[in-house]
Amino acid sequence: MTGLRVRRAEPADFPAVARLTVAAYEADGQLKDESGYAPVLADVATRAETGEVLVAVDDATGQVLGAVTFVLPGTPYAELAGPGEAEFRMLAVDPAAQGRGAGAALAAACVARATELGCTAVVICVRAGMAASAHRLYERLGFVRYPEKDWTPLPGIDLRGLRLDLTRAG
Repeated sequence: MTGLRVRRAEPADFPAVARLTVAAYEADGQLKDESGYAPVLADVATRAETGEVLVAVDDATGQVLGAVTFVLPGTPYAELAGPGEAEFRMLAVDPAAQGRGAGAALAAACVARATELGCTAVVICVRAGMAASAHRLYERLGFVRYPEKDWTPLPGIDLRGLRLDLTRAG
């Protein structure tokens, strides 16, 4: 999409990021359980303190279309990343803006950031029932299934590990 840029979120963006992240997870059916995850998704300020919250912004309107949290191992939001790996979490695109390339731009920005930092891989986890379009996006970027990173944070919530080896990329 032309007119789309990815940048680090500013505090003024946090309310929009909170709203769109919760809305995207709800629209994808990921908040139907009683996990209490919505408040975690909405707490953008805490995520920004220990990771990098990136936003995809429509240049013409200034509207925040999507967001993602980029983290390194040993930080509070890192769930899968080990030594030399980066991780991104909570990739979300406003349901009204889906299909405009924001998700792909955010994921690519995380891969670029990991490369810039000298990481050897990027790892992510996806919910087993996540939308097929998200799985296709990660496949296009080169992520492969990595069962060693699978985990279940709560009963009934099965997460699948994916990994992009940056030493083979490019």
